[in-house]
Amino acid sequence: MQARLLLRERLAIGENRFADLVIWQLPRGLRASPHDYKYRLAFVVDEVCVLRFDNEAGKGDHKHIGDTEVAYDFVSPRQLVSDFWDEVGRWRPA
Repeated sequence: MQARLLLRERLAIGENRFADLVIWQLPRGLRASPHDYKYRLAFVVDEVCVLRFDNEAGKGDHKHIGDTEVAYDFVSPRQLVSDFWDEVGRWRPA
């Protein structure tokens, strides 16, 4: 199996805000991730990424909220997208 693109979207949310969502299904999982997905979902405001969910090889599933990085419990691509939009909905400027 080759890597398969499941989702790629860039959505304008306002004049100075957008969301960029990318999810791949891989032939095998990344180091430190117990599943076979590679993803990055980002919310950008005024050209600054204020929220990002991703899973880097060796680092595992996590999210960035501003400058803070915390672990993320990946369940499924559908739940990932839902959790991302929930966080976007809670975001408030500092």
